[in-house]
Amino acid sequence: MYQSFDSPARPEQGPPRLAALRAAMTRAGLAGFVIPRSDAHQGEYVAPRDDRLAWLTGFTGSAGFCAALQNAAGVFIDGRYREQVRDQVDLTAFTPVHWPETGLADWLIASCPEGGNIGFDPWLHTRAEIARATEALDGTGISLGPCENLVDQIWPDQPGPPMGKISTYPEALAGESSSDKRARLGAELAAAGHASAVITLPDSIAWLLNIRGADIPRNPVPHAFAILHANGHLTLFCADEKITPEVITHLGAEITIRPPQSFLPALRSLTAPVRLDRASAPVAVEQALTEAGVAHVWGSDPCVLPKASKTSAEIAATVEAHLRDGAAVCEFLAWYDAQDPQGLTEIDLVKALEQKRRDTHALRDISFDTICGTGPNGAVIHYRVTEATNRPLKRGDLVVLDSGGQYEDGTTDITRTLPVGSAEDIGAEEKSAFTRVLKGMIAISRARFPKGLKGRDLDALARAPLWAAGQDYDHGTGHGVGVYLCVHEGPQRLSRAGDVTLRPGMILSNEPGYYRPGAFGIRIENLIVVREAAPLAGGDAHREMYDFDTLTFVPIDRRLIALDLLDKGEIAWIDAYHAACRDKIGSRLSGKAALWLAGATEPLG
Repeated sequence: MYQSFDSPARPEQGPPRLAALRAAMTRAGLAGFVIPRSDAHQGEYVAPRDDRLAWLTGFTGSAGFCAALQNAAGVFIDGRYREQVRDQVDLTAFTPVHWPETGLADWLIASCPEGGNIGFDPWLHTRAEIARATEALDGTGISLGPCENLVDQIWPDQPGPPMGKISTYPEALAGESSSDKRARLGAELAAAGHASAVITLPDSIAWLLNIRGADIPRNPVPHAFAILHANGHLTLFCADEKITPEVITHLGAEITIRPPQSFLPALRSLTAPVRLDRASAPVAVEQALTEAGVAHVWGSDPCVLPKASKTSAEIAATVEAHLRDGAAVCEFLAWYDAQDPQGLTEIDLVKALEQKRRDTHALRDISFDTICGTGPNGAVIHYRVTEATNRPLKRGDLVVLDSGGQYEDGTTDITRTLPVGSAEDIGAEEKSAFTRVLKGMIAISRARFPKGLKGRDLDALARAPLWAAGQDYDHGTGHGVGVYLCVHEGPQRLSRAGDVTLRPGMILSNEPGYYRPGAFGIRIENLIVVREAAPLAGGDAHREMYDFDTLTFVPIDRRLIALDLLDKGEIAWIDAYHAACRDKIGSRLSGKAALWLAGATEPLG
């Protein structure tokens, strides 16, 4: 499915829908209602049926929530969306709230001093977030209570649940059979004294069963729930319409398939103790166990860390996917440089890049809606171009182009910042900022660090060159990435909140940036994978060390580099990286693109 450029945001529809929600709150005897971005599976991306936050407010970002009271409605957004939200919501009805600086409890205390019960759908919130807010509200007269979903009550044409067909995933690409995965994780549950674990994350289920789905746009995962038992058996709760005879054969006798409506009764009949993930299991799951007297324990989803630590087969597969994708992006960049930029628009670039990926005849889908922002649109971190916002390219501007592909052998994500025009058309301020961002990206690429470090321990390496100039960016330096799964995969990340120890096989993005609202944006992104570092020549190592192997090979635009801001080591890294681009990508290109690549990768030094 090609990317659409229709605007999903309808700010003018927000006030009447908010009025209808307030009427529903009155009927339910509630002082307020919380509308999250999430669905019952707690994924970042949601099906149209579950896009309640966008339907109510107009805000389409991938993270955030709304808290609606009778006299106020806050839309909570993080640093990525503070420009975007003001363009998408009716500011007379909704007030943007900077989050996480201001939490739900903080805002409720200030906005609802008379107290009252605030409703929430227990399928759409985890125990961790509800417990955090409940503790902060203790003694204020404000309470949080589960209730029916009020948005569903007032959404007359709400889409039905997705029914995408499930497909099998080759064991040769996964590197391990589903049976072996289940036996291994079941044994870990048994060793911990847990009878079973409830799995609600779609990508965990897809990884564990070596299947893929079609329920979420851009993410090949199925909507399903699962219970993994300590003996390795698994019960899958999934609509019959999604299951084919091939999938039944693939799953085998150790998988019991039940309809979704059997999930809650099955929970109530489990043998204790049952493991739940506090960060991903909906409150409704905990409620069902508690009401049935089935003891549960808090622990991590057993699939999360094994899924994040890719097998050698998965790494080999995704290397090939990135080389194929890199060639497609180079074909696009060669085309871009051959055009008159002032005859192009943002949508023209998005369409051309997607077509180059489709020309590989291997693309299953793009991995997210392409971010293509020129001039001030580039400063909107997760900008999504529409027919209404489509901006013509203007000489002297920058273009932030963040895109990716879903291939059976891997998921890609790459950002390049491009000049509109020649090097002489770009201002010194833009080049200086670009080079500081590049220095940060190189610092992560070259990092060598002791085993046991977490993402938060490395994040500052990418920011230091910007900090030195009084600059920064309001997003993490890197997120985890799956292998033909979600382009945003937890729990690994490079950020101030990255509290998971980095392990070999974890794939991450490396994407520092800089954004000047109303003027320009800059981001440079490669994907990298954690590996054991090679011994230093003649070194006497006292620690086991890790480093990163780069997966993405597409030239960095030399026209935007301020050479005087780079040291010799950074120049050498860029030249070596560009030589690797020629070696790995050159033979995959058409004649014109190969000539372009040769010029784009000429040495700086």
